[in-house]
Amino acid sequence: MLTLASDFGTPYPAAMKGVILQQTDARLVDVAHDFPRQDVRTTAFWLREVLPYFPPAVHLVVVDPGVGTDRAAVVVRAGEHALVGPDNGVLVPVARELAPDGEFEVFEIRGQEPASSTFHGRDVFAPAAAEVHEAGVEGFSTRPEFEATDEWVDLSFPDPDLGTDVCRGEVLAVDDFGNAVTNLPGSVLDTLPEHVAVNGQEAPVAESYAHVDAGQWLVTVGSHGNVELAVNRGRGDEAFGVEPGSPVELRAP
Repeated sequence: MLTLASDFGTPYPAAMKGVILQQTDARLVDVAHDFPRQDVRTTAFWLREVLPYFPPAVHLVVVDPGVGTDRAAVVVRAGEHALVGPDNGVLVPVARELAPDGEFEVFEIRGQEPASSTFHGRDVFAPAAAEVHEAGVEGFSTRPEFEATDEWVDLSFPDPDLGTDVCRGEVLAVDDFGNAVTNLPGSVLDTLPEHVAVNGQEAPVAESYAHVDAGQWLVTVGSHGNVELAVNRGRGDEAFGVEPGSPVELRAP
């Protein structure tokens, strides 16, 4: 299996698939091609939440605001998975999740001469992903075009400040429903009352969206295990006035 993820929309992913299918008969699976444009951190969050559900695979990821610059192109080996993409940190959080002990290996892709300075997804990453798939997750690193390196761009998510009376964090991502996912662990709601103040605005703590009336704000724990700001049949980001990177303060009202 070879998965593809990008912020390309359409039709650019089709070109990557065409390149791959010239080199391999891999089963191609689209993860998403509508990640927020050039938003490395948000993409890294969603990859961490989604890719661990796949069986062993090669994962091609292209969210690359540095395309055409001297940023490196890399393959990351994490357990039984390989991740191919730009060296901008987008692969790192999910690599830590996929590797059994959190330790992964990074290989720089050498010798590629892209035909375009603006479409390395087609010219660099797609052929590299196909080659990794053909050689295997264990075997690709013996090929000269993949060189082990200890220098790579790290990316991690900020730690929340979990006080006794006040918890402070920030929004990591907003999904298509408008649910604002924070870096606050869901367990913090166990220590707070049935209503909390979110940045000064009061909202009920609820088990899920339908536990409040339509249009009602709520604070809940999402499938990712983090605190989520939501509206039943509405958009939590708009109601709470937040976006990725916005600070979030929870306290008893």
